[in-house]
Amino acid sequence: MLETTTTGEAGAVAGMRGQREPKYWALKQHLLDLLDVLPPGSPIPTERALAGEFTVSRTTVRQALADLTAEGRLHRVQGKGTFAAEPKLAQRLQLSSYTEDMRKQGLKPSSKLLEVEELPVEGDLAKLLGIRTGAKILRLRRLRLADSQPMALETTHLPLGRFRGLRKHVSAGGSLYAVLREHYGVELERAEETIETSLAGPQEAEMLGADVGMPVLMLTRHSFATDGKPVEFARAIYRGDRYKFVTTLLP
Repeated sequence: MLETTTTGEAGAVAGMRGQREPKYWALKQHLLDLLDVLPPGSPIPTERALAGEFTVSRTTVRQALADLTAEGRLHRVQGKGTFAAEPKLAQRLQLSSYTEDMRKQGLKPSSKLLEVEELPVEGDLAKLLGIRTGAKILRLRRLRLADSQPMALETTHLPLGRFRGLRKHVSAGGSLYAVLREHYGVELERAEETIETSLAGPQEAEMLGADVGMPVLMLTRHSFATDGKPVEFARAIYRGDRYKFVTTLLP
C-alpha cells in the first residue's frame, strides 16, 4: 500500500508537491523535471542520496525509479547506476520491414536468427495462412537489434508450399520482405495489425536485456500480398521502454 505524505514525514517532498500525494509520486515528478534538462546518458543521484535529500525511505525511491525505468525515462545498469535514457524510437505504423524502419531512424538494423524450422500447421494458424491443416510452414524466431542493442523478439510463420527454398534465403539474414520480393515476386498490399500491452516473462527479459515484468508492446501482424493471399502471420514483442508507435488519422 502506498504511504501518503504528511508534514512530519515527507519533508521537502511534501513542500514541493503537496501533502496529499504519495511520497513516491512526488519524488517521481521531481525526477521528471530533472530529466527534462539532463542529456541522455547522464547519471542521476544514488538511491541513498535521493532518500536523504527528500526524507523518504529507500523503498519509496526504488518505486519511483522502477516506474521511470518501465516508462523508458531511466536506464539502469547493474553495478554502475541509473542514467537518463535515450528518447524512445517513434515508429510509424505502416506496412514495411523492420530493416527499413530502423534505417529510416538512422540506426543500423541487424537480426540474430534464434530458430528456423519446418513444421506441420494446426488449428487457427492454418486458416490464417490459407492452407490445409497438416501442411508445412516455416517458422522463424529472430532477435531484432538496432545499433547492436536488442529491441524486439519476433516469431514469423509463412506457408512453405508457396515459398520453397525460403529457409536458405532467410538464414543468410537481411530483410524478409526484400527476400519475398526479390526471390518470389511477392509484394505486400495490406496487413491487419494489433497492438497490446504485456509484461516481459523471464525468457523475453533475458533476450531483450530487460527486467522481468517490464512493460512490453506485443504486436501481431497478418499480411496479404497483392493477389489477396495471406503471406505471413507474425507476433513480435517490443521493449516498452525503447519504443512507441505513431500513426496518422484521416477523416
